[in-house]
Amino acid sequence: MDDPRIELINELREKIVEALNLQDVAPGEIDPDEQLVGGRLGIDSIDVLEMVMLVEKNYGLTIDNRELGARVFASVRALAEFISDPSLPTTD
Repeated sequence: MDDPRIELINELREKIVEALNLQDVAPGEIDPDEQLVGGRLGIDSIDVLEMVMLVEKNYGLTIDNRELGARVFASVRALAEFISDPSLPTTD
């Protein structure tokens, strides 16, 4: 079954690659379910701040605590779920 958020997931992959200047990573190479922070992509705490600003600027949503950030940035899919419906807990 196709994920109804696939367009948002693809958009987020592009924005993450651009915002974090991931020169050796193509957006399509990021698995929607792979670990974002501390994983293969090398995303660290400074990068998380960049992603928080990206979400606030592009989607008008605030990630205002560490626990929420850990859930939201667990994967691209978790981020897409949060953006689609911030009132729902993420699955990761």
